[in-house]
Amino acid sequence: MQLNRVLRLGAVLALSYVAIVLLMWLFQERLLFLPGVGREHIATPDDIGLYWRAVELTTEDDLTLDAWWLPAENPRAAMLFLHGNAGNISHRLDSLEQFNQLGLSVLILDYRGYGQSEGRPSERGTALDADAGWQWLQAESGHDPERLVIFGRSLGAAVAAELATRTDPAALILESAFRSVPDLGQQLYPWLPVRTLARLTYPTVDYVAQQNAPVLVIHSEDDEIIPFAEGQAVYEAASAPKALLVIEGDHNTGFLRSERVYLPGIDDFLSGAGLAR
Repeated sequence: MQLNRVLRLGAVLALSYVAIVLLMWLFQERLLFLPGVGREHIATPDDIGLYWRAVELTTEDDLTLDAWWLPAENPRAAMLFLHGNAGNISHRLDSLEQFNQLGLSVLILDYRGYGQSEGRPSERGTALDADAGWQWLQAESGHDPERLVIFGRSLGAAVAAELATRTDPAALILESAFRSVPDLGQQLYPWLPVRTLARLTYPTVDYVAQQNAPVLVIHSEDDEIIPFAEGQAVYEAASAPKALLVIEGDHNTGFLRSERVYLPGIDDFLSGAGLAR
């Protein structure tokens, strides 16, 4: 009887594990892409005193994306801002204010399925979305095409790094980057065969090794979601010229808590990349 109970328990545990693995494989997009955290705008740049206008971007596969254009006074460059995996463009007002202080005009977009943008997010889709933003900056922003910067935070860092392999930005800034989805997922779920299951890859380390623009990698030693070692690995894989800016604070507020080093660090990097004020 005791043996039968052990066997039954083992069978239940095995079936439960298989079920979890199957669910992880089926719903991994829902684990990575979190547009439902907030689809409605909670504010606009008006609330922080910045001039802006709404922009509609059209992707190669004919989706309409919601974006904001915030031109700076006497801009040093224009930046494409690719945000993380949750929320929408209205949750990034603090960053938009910081970049305005740095003399950067900014185009920030919502990926497909995020905010007011059409469609459903996917790895290929975010690449097409980044393309649409880059093409708008080149054609519509009025800025010198040789003074365009790509910035990506968290998931957006992977999207930015991929875009940089196919374009010619003046500089690339990657904040809170991870090596790849399978590598990060294996750390978060060490008891699952994540590398085998993963259909999403976002191999940031491969992308940064393939592009030639000056690269700034920014990462907090206190990041509780994407460990600091991930950012270090991205920095080490990047082609020179490159720089590493170490900040403090958690994943979502480090750029604010470390503003005293964050802003000068980006300012110095841009100046070194030939984008002085």
